[in-house]
Amino acid sequence: MSAPIRILLADDQALVRGALAALLSLEPDLEVVAEVGDGAAVLPAVLAQKPDVALLDVEMPQMDGIAATAEVRAAAPDTRVLIVTTFGRPGFLRRAMQAGASGFVVKDTPAAQLAEAVRRVHAGLRVVDPQLATDSLIAGESPLTQRETEVLQAARDGSSVAAIAGRLFLSEGTVRNHLSSAIGKTGTGNRAEAVLIAEGNGWL
Repeated sequence: MSAPIRILLADDQALVRGALAALLSLEPDLEVVAEVGDGAAVLPAVLAQKPDVALLDVEMPQMDGIAATAEVRAAAPDTRVLIVTTFGRPGFLRRAMQAGASGFVVKDTPAAQLAEAVRRVHAGLRVVDPQLATDSLIAGESPLTQRETEVLQAARDGSSVAAIAGRLFLSEGTVRNHLSSAIGKTGTGNRAEAVLIAEGNGWL
């Protein structure tokens, strides 16, 4: 019998992480070799344990799963990445694939299907939730520039224009211009709505 597929799990919710580990460990050909709770811990664990497949959540503290995917693919190309997330947002799917992920599935995927997704990714195939793939094609690329994206991200917590300008080393006028452009591109009436639309599409 060939060696089991070695898996790393990254999810900031310990209960979810534990449930995934328990489910996957029931499969005779899968072995969970590491579990981490934030994005910044992913690469060190990958380098230490050399898993075949890393299962990463998108929304994690320190570093999100998409940034962690890019790190893993650059430093440990033999480890394939499967994104497993609650947030089935089209923009997340597109960004994850651009970062080098081999697959993207949502957390309510049945255990048998998740195990099969791990096997397929390990075999060099791509695995994408079909509904998300369709939604991603419909939603299209983010219309926001990189700077507009950064300004909207900084505006998420309701910070003032002055605070955002200070954080991003921009003038207040430049921040206002970027916010105005982002509001126009998202077809919304104010920056709070623009943040909601951009988050909903996975652009932030």
